[in-house]
Amino acid sequence: MRTSYFAISSELPNAVSIALKAPDFYIGKEYLPLAPTCAILTNYKKTKNIHTYTERYIEEILLPLNAKTVYDELGHFSVLLCWESSEKFCHRHIVAKWIEDSLGVKIPEL
Repeated sequence: MRTSYFAISSELPNAVSIALKAPDFYIGKEYLPLAPTCAILTNYKKTKNIHTYTERYIEEILLPLNAKTVYDELGHFSVLLCWESSEKFCHRHIVAKWIEDSLGVKIPEL
């Protein structure tokens, strides 16, 4: 498993969007259980508070999920996609750390 963003990896056959809404050009798989809620995104856009976003994302999205189940459903070779470029804050990095911490699986950015 790896992470990346739509602009460079959307055409990969093992790409999986974990965004609330994928770009119109994206025709690949989606995994909405990992998408942030509209409320989380709206609050972040208003405040730009990474700490609050991370806390809410973990509590509201990740805690109800089982990391092993998510990993198994996505598959070992999947590439988790979202909007932000590699150097920017994005929830896919939170997901990668959650899986890494839960399962001991390293998930690098492409």
